[in-house]
Amino acid sequence: MLVQKTERLPIRTQNDIVIVRQKVRAWAAEIGLGIIDQTKVVTAASELARNTLDYGGGGEVALESLRNDNHRPGIRLTFEDQGPGIADVGLALTDGYTTGGGLGMGLTGSKRLMNEFKLETEVGKGTRVTVTKWK
Repeated sequence: MLVQKTERLPIRTQNDIVIVRQKVRAWAAEIGLGIIDQTKVVTAASELARNTLDYGGGGEVALESLRNDNHRPGIRLTFEDQGPGIADVGLALTDGYTTGGGLGMGLTGSKRLMNEFKLETEVGKGTRVTVTKWK
C-alpha cells in the first residue's frame, strides 16, 4: 500500500470538526469517490471527530490518501486522543450505547460506513480509531 499524501489536523474545538469535515470531503472527491461514498466518509469523520473532542478531550486526525497494490485509491483517517480510553470496547461497539447524550451510533455507525475499521484503546492512555474507504 502506498501513502500518496498525508495531513494532520487538530481537533480541539467545534470549529475544528467543521474543518475536518471540509478537508475530508475535498480529499474524498479528489480520489474520485462518488457523492454517496463522500457522504459516508464525511459522516464517519464527523462522528469520530466529535468523539475525539467530547470523550477524548481533543486530539488530532491524520488524513492519508492511499493507493493499494491494485492501484485502487482510498482514504484513511486516524483519530487519536490522550483521553480516558474505553473501558468496555464490546459495549462501546453496541448500537445505541452512549455515555453522553447522543444516539450511540458514532463508533458503530462509522464502522458500517467505512470499508475498514480498527479501534485501539487503553484505559487512562487514550484511543485511536482508524477507518479506511476504498473507491
